[in-house]
Amino acid sequence: MAKSKTIQESNEPKLLLNGKEKNSEVSEVHQLTPHQIVQELDKYIIGQNEAKRSVAIALRNRFRRQKVEGPLRNEIMPNNIIMIGPTGVGKTEIARRLAKLSGAPFIKVEATKFTEVGYVGRDVEAMIRDLVELSVGMVRLEQSEIVAEKARQLAEERVLDILLPPLRKGTPSKKNQSFGFSKPEDQSEVSDSVDLEGEITVDAAEAELNDRSREKMRDRLRAGKLDDRTIELEITGESPAMMQILGPFGPVEDLGNLMQDIVGGLPKRRKKRRVTIAEAKVILAQEETQKLIDMDAVVKEAIKRVEEAGIVFIDEIDKIATAGGASGGRGGPDVSREGVQRDLLPIVEGSTITTKYGMVKTDHILFIASGAFHISKPSDLIPELQGRFPIRVELKSLTEDDFFKILTQPENALIKQYTALMKTENLELEFSEDGVRTIASTATRVNESVENIGARRLHTIMTTLLEDLMFDIPEKMPSGKVVINRELVEKRLNTIVQDRDLSRYIL
Repeated sequence: MAKSKTIQESNEPKLLLNGKEKNSEVSEVHQLTPHQIVQELDKYIIGQNEAKRSVAIALRNRFRRQKVEGPLRNEIMPNNIIMIGPTGVGKTEIARRLAKLSGAPFIKVEATKFTEVGYVGRDVEAMIRDLVELSVGMVRLEQSEIVAEKARQLAEERVLDILLPPLRKGTPSKKNQSFGFSKPEDQSEVSDSVDLEGEITVDAAEAELNDRSREKMRDRLRAGKLDDRTIELEITGESPAMMQILGPFGPVEDLGNLMQDIVGGLPKRRKKRRVTIAEAKVILAQEETQKLIDMDAVVKEAIKRVEEAGIVFIDEIDKIATAGGASGGRGGPDVSREGVQRDLLPIVEGSTITTKYGMVKTDHILFIASGAFHISKPSDLIPELQGRFPIRVELKSLTEDDFFKILTQPENALIKQYTALMKTENLELEFSEDGVRTIASTATRVNESVENIGARRLHTIMTTLLEDLMFDIPEKMPSGKVVINRELVEKRLNTIVQDRDLSRYIL
């Protein structure tokens, strides 16, 4: 009996995760030399060469360690970095760009969100659990891209099965289906299509005709001619929304995660929906993708990436330092701050953390911390934690020349962003050099007289400078070209800059 060849009937094994093959993607990134890493960071960050050099060396050392053979490899620990400098000078931006550049599991956390065990809030181990969750998502996404074509083909076959079910042994052919027959005896005319064993057979010619019809239907499906047609589809229903579990002062995170894991392990409800074929192809492709991915291999690879190449960026670490050192503050929140440091210490120096995916070792995770240290100083951290951040880098305050470069040189420079925004309204913005210089000078003066917030000052100044223009376009102002020069900048900003009380709220 002829059969149509479908994806479901193929004997090809499911595509499994090849750890070595996928690690090559990360290795290619790590093969960047320190000079090349700095060059990539220069595209987005102005100045701060010392900090760039430190993170470039740290990133390269991850690759160097992986090339070391023998037991010495496990003895090579990462040199954790602490970046010190005022707000808005590029600490977070360096970390953010490093994340995209590294291709490794990366997470940025705020130190102020964590509390000592026993206090209401997040415990420090949550950062590792979140890092593992992110890594699993990364590997799952990579695998989804690998199996995307096969999943699309399987989804296509399932849609065809709904539109034109294939003829198989045990399936009635068209001539022996009871088209309107109401009584069993009325079907005696087609009894010759049933063999001696009582199984319904399919004529070879009819099967071939069905195959040709299926191929024609496939061509129409791929051409998109059936996308608007509606079919009934049985899909997996979404789990009921979890109620937020609250403690006396806020959400109880660990209990909430536990309940989600329990609910996630229950069988998912199936329900029928009427959807268009275009929607059905997307839904079914997602279901087939999940079937093709070996989640055990994904989890294994994700944990390996976290342990070998994971990076944790801890921002605002100065907020958990007690002014005056460990002996300088007592009582109240200071106890909790020191408690966070004590809880953070074993994670930074290397320990094993329990996650929903298994045990994760933190020995070789790179930790990068940053803080302004306006009130406290790095020596106010407990000595043991200071020792776990042996590389200290001080970022310098930005100058007027730095502001000028920030406005013009990076690939995501503010001037380029606002020019692109206005271009959508058919308005061409042109910034003259003296106009940009005036903007940079204004940012420097306001930072000196009001409060130094670094490069973030440029956002407020640019918004104030172009506020009327952005409001009037397109109703009150025709499209064309506007030149932002020194006179226009001074006219718009000088009054605000001179009035310190007003600039405190606007700039």
